[in-house]
Amino acid sequence: MSRTAVIICPGRGTYNKPEHGYLQRHHSDKAHLFAEFDDLRRDAGQPEITRLDGEGQFSAGLHTRGDVASPLIYAASYADALSIPDDIEIVGVTGNSMGWYIALAVARALSATDGFRVVNTMGTLMQKQLIGGQLIYPFVGEDWQNDLLAKSAILDAVREIDKRSDHVLALSIDLGGMLVLAGNEAGLTTFESQVPQAQGRYPMRLPNHAAFHTHLQSPIAALGRQNIDAAMFGQPSIPMVDGRGEIWWPHSTDCSALYEYTFGHQVTQPYDFTKAIQTAARELAPDVFIVTGPGNTLGGAVAQSLILEEWRGMRSKSEFMTRQIANPILVSMGLAAQRSTVLL
Repeated sequence: MSRTAVIICPGRGTYNKPEHGYLQRHHSDKAHLFAEFDDLRRDAGQPEITRLDGEGQFSAGLHTRGDVASPLIYAASYADALSIPDDIEIVGVTGNSMGWYIALAVARALSATDGFRVVNTMGTLMQKQLIGGQLIYPFVGEDWQNDLLAKSAILDAVREIDKRSDHVLALSIDLGGMLVLAGNEAGLTTFESQVPQAQGRYPMRLPNHAAFHTHLQSPIAALGRQNIDAAMFGQPSIPMVDGRGEIWWPHSTDCSALYEYTFGHQVTQPYDFTKAIQTAARELAPDVFIVTGPGNTLGGAVAQSLILEEWRGMRSKSEFMTRQIANPILVSMGLAAQRSTVLL
């Protein structure tokens, strides 16, 4: 029986050592597509994605760079989306941060090569400038139950730090039960010194990440508009949910507005991934959410977003896990066992 699905495209930080070789392992049948991407990289004087994915060993110093990780993630995620069989009806697509660019291509608002061009351009610009940084900190506990007081206290601390002289700190991404914060070194360091360690590993700095989705990225947004032609953008064929929780519908999208959002608000304002997932759940009502690879860093954030919405009556991690066992509502293609349930 056919299922309906919303595709969720990942952002930065999802191509790590376990994902090295992802294109070869899962998509040897897409050599022609990857050759087109390699041509764009060679024209820009950059190493080909197939070489970066297939040769040598994983290097954190190399493979987490914006000009390397971004195109690799795009190729892996877009290829995964292409692999979803026709008996699954795709009713919507969204993404986290950089995943918005991938979503544009999956929804065919951009062609495959133009989507790659956008990701490669923005990833390269981010890496060359590398303005500020990011860290991640949770406001929910191990049970994933909502704690609005904890969230409010964290955001109050962020605002207080941001008011200090020479300090910049702001919400970057609302990520399920996590908050991704971005700012300059002074702002990030002060936050790290003020909050207690949580769950044994937070606050966690994100390597080779700039202050995405803050006003510090205004120069990157301007450079993006200079380097990317608005004529690339067309009508999506699948509804797209953006980082505000707004839906761009097929046949009624203002393509110039879509371009302006992508290289304006999407770059310089907070990205509400939580709201995007909750909007997709309410308005598109899929049977399943499919997170494309590489990696599996978004699974928890998707589940937490649904729990915070109390979608289908779920209010805790244990209730979500019970639902997953009985009738999975979340599939991560970066996990071999879950990938097989989609591709059967």
